[in-house]
Amino acid sequence: MTSTLPTSAPGTGRTGYSIVDTDIHPSAPAADIRARLTGDHRERWEIFGSRVPNPPEFYPRVRNAGFRLDAWPEAGGIPGSDLGLVQTQLLDEFGIDHGVLIPLQGHTWGAEEPRYSAALCRALNDWLADEWLTPEPRLRSSIAIPTESPDLAAEEIARRADDPRFVQVLLPTGGETGFGSRRYWPIYRAAVEAGRPIAAHTGGIEQHRGAGWPSFYLEEHVWNGNMMAALVTNLLCEGVFEEFPTLQVICVEGGIVWLGPLMWALDEAWPKLRADVPHLRKPPSEYLREHLWFTTQPIEEPDDPRHLATALEHLGMDEKIMFASDYPHWDFDSPRLAPRLFPAGAREAIMGANACRLYGLPARVAGETR
Repeated sequence: MTSTLPTSAPGTGRTGYSIVDTDIHPSAPAADIRARLTGDHRERWEIFGSRVPNPPEFYPRVRNAGFRLDAWPEAGGIPGSDLGLVQTQLLDEFGIDHGVLIPLQGHTWGAEEPRYSAALCRALNDWLADEWLTPEPRLRSSIAIPTESPDLAAEEIARRADDPRFVQVLLPTGGETGFGSRRYWPIYRAAVEAGRPIAAHTGGIEQHRGAGWPSFYLEEHVWNGNMMAALVTNLLCEGVFEEFPTLQVICVEGGIVWLGPLMWALDEAWPKLRADVPHLRKPPSEYLREHLWFTTQPIEEPDDPRHLATALEHLGMDEKIMFASDYPHWDFDSPRLAPRLFPAGAREAIMGANACRLYGLPARVAGETR
């Protein structure tokens, strides 16, 4: 490993190591979901649609619905609905070896009436398999689940457990209650049984608990790390990691460096408050380092990059950080420029090797072109 960016492989216009993008957002057209619903569920979809707004409809709204200006398909539809455009603008342009899909519709559809929610998530997963994973072998996906109906969520996880293209279970950071609650444990049990990590992605039906709804997009946008920290702390204190010792949780699109101060605070307070959490048998930081992974977008970007390197050094988790572009959103991180943010010795691992290890994906062989 050198102190400069790796050189591009001959003729490829990209580096010689694996690149795995762990946060790509597809969006299923309404007609495609309707075609995969039956009976009462189809009628309900036609008359009422979904109860909870999709992310672009949330307030406060960002300009252009939060998407890149060039990501709108010419033929119509919203960004993330056209596989060909994703292939051109992301997979092909940057030589992506593998990409992991995170359908944000799953966040809100997971909170619908139980049976309707299960039908919507099933239709979404079927659409992903039919329209994206089958024609594009570089892609993998998350399993969208009816989050607020854990028994049905467990059924959907089991339904997709034999399909290796679905590499993780999708969970929002905001739910009806804290996700450490025992009511959600069937989800974690099913994920462990299926051998899948949980991908906790910023969003959901309640994103601002404890602080009120924001007036400005700036408030909403930088709050993501707070919600992720609250989720992680709740999972820890409720005993999820003790109950499911092999469970892995990926913190997606919520920043990273907040974890260091959080671990310091938890470890400092834990000896004094052990009677309150007798199920925690070791310092909180040990659980968090064992069970957590992170994606890079939006990674904190101080004016002096050495400050980020210092923060990551305090975490000591370079082997559990994975690159993410957040395509097709406005704050997209280019796989060509992002490595400059990371410590030189960790670039290859963060850009692809860590994700290949977690998801069991084939890594690029040195000198190989694709």
